[in-house]
Amino acid sequence: MKRFLGKFFSILLQLTLMVVLPFFVLIRGSVWLYVSYEWHYGLGLLAMFGVVFFLLLIYMVMLYDWIIGKKASRTTIKIKAGIVLLLLGLFGGYTLFNLSGKHAKTEEVQKEYNALHPLLRISVGTIVLLDEGLLITDMSRAKEDYKKMGLKTLKNSLHYPQGDGWVHAMDLRTRNRTEFRNKLLQAYFWMMGFNTLRHGGTADHLHISLTYPKLPHAI
Repeated sequence: MKRFLGKFFSILLQLTLMVVLPFFVLIRGSVWLYVSYEWHYGLGLLAMFGVVFFLLLIYMVMLYDWIIGKKASRTTIKIKAGIVLLLLGLFGGYTLFNLSGKHAKTEEVQKEYNALHPLLRISVGTIVLLDEGLLITDMSRAKEDYKKMGLKTLKNSLHYPQGDGWVHAMDLRTRNRTEFRNKLLQAYFWMMGFNTLRHGGTADHLHISLTYPKLPHAI
């Protein structure tokens, strides 16, 4: 029995890693190229989508070989490549340009989604597939907004639109969620290379930001 359970959990772990790996490569790789080497985010995403394309294609060919019991032909591989491209296109379009109203505190916040940096958008669009209760409470701000909230106006805030035209920060609601879920959410963004900060301000929330190379100390 112990041998069976050990093998079962080993296979389960391998399958989990296989599922998680493409998302990790895409998001973490893109953030790494942007923050560490100052690649244009578009080039970084394109490069990582290319890596994930070949990774998923290998998955599909291996699965085909395992199910059918013979190696895939060139025609079969081309068909699989087309399927992978379609899936990646749909995933990219969904995460970059779509935010359901249930994940935004207000309609105004939902409208601000397209002003959020694409790397933050693709990270949020990915995690909402697992966390249906995720709620973005704030993204874009102006200096006057801090006065309205009764807070000290910040000189440099990644909530402000930066020189590249994008907002590099967002706040996520932590209220009415278990602490375990909040910690998992924070760990996810941290592993993907984002800055994470749990703090008060107007209310307890999780602050997530993407480092802006020209303001490396701002969060």
